[in-house]
Amino acid sequence: MPPDFETVRALRSDVALQIARYTERLGISQMAAAKQLDLPQPTLSKIVNGRTSDLSLELLLRIAARAGLRLTLQTGLIPQEAGAYVAASRLTSDRTFPSKITVRSHVSLNESLRELTSAQRVEAFLEHNQLVNELRETARAAQTLALSHASPRR
Repeated sequence: MPPDFETVRALRSDVALQIARYTERLGISQMAAAKQLDLPQPTLSKIVNGRTSDLSLELLLRIAARAGLRLTLQTGLIPQEAGAYVAASRLTSDRTFPSKITVRSHVSLNESLRELTSAQRVEAFLEHNQLVNELRETARAAQTLALSHASPRR
């Protein structure tokens, strides 16, 4: 399958996952969630169960918009880099107590983001993702190295 089809498939799957997580957090029946999202219950069932091959990415994005999900879509050079991520709507979860420094940092970051143009925000987002990917690769390499040193020697 061509890379662009694989990328769209990955995005479709990730958007469906975010919608499924949203409906699960609602804590109501699929029928009630489907009604709230203005879609047939069988369509929501497909989304929740990951059967998205016959659903368009556009439909899934519309449903995500109806749910109020703030999604960020990412593509890349290879399909494995594609994904859909929910932007945090709150500073912290209900179970954490942020420090004053954390709160001030988030406020400062949000103020700085408002001063950026759309193009600058996209560039910053892409640079952030590249740094995160490099960090993950470094962590994987360190973990592999640690495991190789921890293996029993004969």
